[in-house]
Amino acid sequence: MADKNLNEMDIIELARELGKKLQKEDAYLKYQLAKQAADEDKELQKMIDEFGLKREEISEETSKSESEQDPEKIQNLNREMRKVYARIMTNERMINYNDTKDEFDAIMQRITTIIQKSSEGEDPETADYIACTGSCATCGGCG
Repeated sequence: MADKNLNEMDIIELARELGKKLQKEDAYLKYQLAKQAADEDKELQKMIDEFGLKREEISEETSKSESEQDPEKIQNLNREMRKVYARIMTNERMINYNDTKDEFDAIMQRITTIIQKSSEGEDPETADYIACTGSCATCGGCG
């Protein structure tokens, strides 16, 4: 029983080391800086709040019985929400946030896949996440 706990602690310690290394990765640091910049952008946060309010208004209106709903109001709210969303998604800080998040998420996906495949018996040296390109000619992954 003592050996099992020792091995389990070794694995946990390795996970903690991986976490420390991960937090030193450029992708992680860029993502954190982009997140902070987006969080501190008052105009962006105002737009995000506005988007949330529009979404709530739409939800309230569409949760009414069909006879009580105002289709024109729903249409206008949807139009307004799409405009706010477009402004959010063209904000420089939001673009940077999304780009750095995608880059960091790709690393996390690889890490998670390697661990998962290793736990299923695959060779940890070759287990990896390969994004589907749509071309089966270069892939042996789907089966």
